[in-house]
Amino acid sequence: MAKNKKVPKTAKRRLFILAPIAAFIICYFIFTLVTTVINIYSLNKEEKELQNKLTELKSDATSLKTEITKLQDKDYVARYARENYLYTKDGEYVIKIDKSKEKATTTKKVNENQKYIYYGCGAGAILIILFIIIKHRKNKRRN
Repeated sequence: MAKNKKVPKTAKRRLFILAPIAAFIICYFIFTLVTTVINIYSLNKEEKELQNKLTELKSDATSLKTEITKLQDKDYVARYARENYLYTKDGEYVIKIDKSKEKATTTKKVNENQKYIYYGCGAGAILIILFIIIKHRKNKRRN
């Protein structure tokens, strides 16, 4: 048979006061950890995008340098003017065909992973609080 140990009222009060404070501190640290992880993830993603943009800009720079060297040739300049600015030689006709422009969407997509991390953090905090409440009630029933 289990012996009933009587817990003093001061210990109950101390537990009743310190348990929510401890739960709050734990939740705060979990939230801080999660937000830090999210920030690191978004910064890594941004770094990859910027690296891709850098390589694209470098390739554009090399193509522009080659274009500069090509523009030194008079035959190339004449052909370029005919193609891009609709200049013609005697006896030539210009037929212009419009190309449909692609629409660029500037709306940012919300990162689904960030939502799930926030939901998980909230669920974890709720579970910790429920665990503390259940433990407190079990201890209360034993007394």
